[in-house]
Amino acid sequence: MRFLLVIPACLAFVALSPVDARAHLGLDSPVSRYGPDVLKTGPCGTAGGERTGKVTYYEPGQTIEVTWNEYVDHPGHYRIAFDDDGVDDFVDPATMMELYSNDTVLLDGIPDEGRDQRDYVATVTLPDITCDNCTLQVIQVMYDKPPYATPGNDIYYQCADLVLLEGGAPPDAGAGTDAGTDAGGCATATGRLPGPGLVSMLMFLLACRLAGRCRLPV
Repeated sequence: MRFLLVIPACLAFVALSPVDARAHLGLDSPVSRYGPDVLKTGPCGTAGGERTGKVTYYEPGQTIEVTWNEYVDHPGHYRIAFDDDGVDDFVDPATMMELYSNDTVLLDGIPDEGRDQRDYVATVTLPDITCDNCTLQVIQVMYDKPPYATPGNDIYYQCADLVLLEGGAPPDAGAGTDAGTDAGGCATATGRLPGPGLVSMLMFLLACRLAGRCRLPV
């Protein structure tokens, strides 16, 4: 009977424990619109994608660091682009090696450094404008999936929802939202949920106690 009690608790521990996401490209900063697992369809990872509540605020003309991770290595290069109103101005490169293909591109031809490099950072200067529906896009153009075609399977996409605002912070920061400002002068509105680790660990320890295999502190 005690053995049977251990089984569901152990299963819950495995199911609820956090696991590393396995994506190809994950935008870290500014915060990704959909996260690292939604990245296959342009311009932002999924067809018909819409703006979310994960908004990062910057000053007009601010110079920022864009950071991302490459979880699965592909030879290729990266590009950072900016649309001041939505995503309709983003255009895929017409060829695998085409760089700076339109006016949205801020930085192009960022080399993929290979298997030993996972964390990337690039510095870009945002346009000196105000906007409340602007988007930053990071794409990875891959060289190992010929023939190159758009739309196709040669590009991975990540986007971040931005607001460029004088002062670099939302006017209602702290009023009903969880907004934090970093040292670079931007504020990110985020929502956080508690992790499952504590619950799963308590269940595991309780099952062990019932089975007489471990001691709980008193």
